[in-house]
Amino acid sequence: MSVVGWISVCSLVVWGWLLLGQGFFWRTDQRLPARGPAGGDGGGAADDPSSWPSVAVVVPARDEAEVLPLSLPSLLAQVYPGRAEIFLVDDGSTDGTGALARELAGRYGGLPLTVTSPGEPEPGWTGKLWAVRHGMALARAGQPEFLLLTDADIAHEPDSLRELVTAARAQDLDMVSQMARLRVASVWERLVVPAFVYFFSQLYPFRRVNRPRARTAAAAGGCVLLRTAAAERARVPESIHEAVIDDVSLARAVQNSGGRIWLGLADRVDSVRPYPHLSDLWRMVSRSAYAQLRHNPLVLIGTVAGLALIYLAPPVAVGFGVFGGDAPAGWFGLAAWAVMTGTYLPMLRYYRQPLWPAPLLPVTALLYLLMTVDSAVQHYRGRGAAWKGRTYARPTGVPAPDAAQDS
Repeated sequence: MSVVGWISVCSLVVWGWLLLGQGFFWRTDQRLPARGPAGGDGGGAADDPSSWPSVAVVVPARDEAEVLPLSLPSLLAQVYPGRAEIFLVDDGSTDGTGALARELAGRYGGLPLTVTSPGEPEPGWTGKLWAVRHGMALARAGQPEFLLLTDADIAHEPDSLRELVTAARAQDLDMVSQMARLRVASVWERLVVPAFVYFFSQLYPFRRVNRPRARTAAAAGGCVLLRTAAAERARVPESIHEAVIDDVSLARAVQNSGGRIWLGLADRVDSVRPYPHLSDLWRMVSRSAYAQLRHNPLVLIGTVAGLALIYLAPPVAVGFGVFGGDAPAGWFGLAAWAVMTGTYLPMLRYYRQPLWPAPLLPVTALLYLLMTVDSAVQHYRGRGAAWKGRTYARPTGVPAPDAAQDS
């Protein structure tokens, strides 16, 4: 058998393992845990305010005037039986984000809103975590039992907060995180966005994250309900103040301090941020892709090779079979491509999308491969992890390339 044939066999074997041995990552059934008996409020009368824990909602925001009218009213309108208040932290915005937030609160009413600004981050802090730190410090004055950390581009259905608290109490969870349903409207969003969640769940299978005493930790930073006591035990956010990928770092900190975490797909939490062009999506992925690889060139090489074997080799092998007369390569490549396509279908259904992008997953994977390489190139040019006018260096806890360690 030819070299291409053997490569296609390897790809098929890997896909067999991914299908059955990677925590069934391709399934989309990890949703908020079922409610307990009698409405599942975790104890007490369902609508008695005294039986519900207090919650402080912390929203870091930097230049979010475009999306705030779509997201903030959904937080103000939360129907929650207990005490809840919102702290929007204006992180040095230049587009009037803070003033707009106050205007929206005056227009819509609802939960009480405090708008504050922490000033520029201290050295070693990322902007988002600096804002979260400031918001959490203000929130703790009211001694809330829970903190909801949610991004400024996330819109919540009116019962979202109640459902999150219900799940945390019923299942005795220290952190409940939902992967918000990202916007999928343009052609590029349809091609790239569902794959973003697909690749994330492949790297961090939700079922493994949600097991008791799990070793896999991950979260979706757009929507995280966190017990205040768990945040204090984990020394959050001080313990992760340099993290560019703050959601995964948060989950690890909570888990390592003995907390129980849960991650799932959202049904009633949506991102309203548009990514209409490929360049918008490219920036979203490339700004943190190399940080995900710990700024390690050896891990980058392995990632590129792995993506090529898993996603690119099957269609190439099919091409060799059709045009080069290499039948074994063609058949094994076709089988691997079919498994790949089948595992992507549930994610497309979750996003309520047509199924035509499923066979195009190799094209999307090639885009992600190029985005990852570009992320590394930008890092070594001094422009890595750039977002909204700020560029973050490699965290001090991450080894330099000449001191690389296992990932």
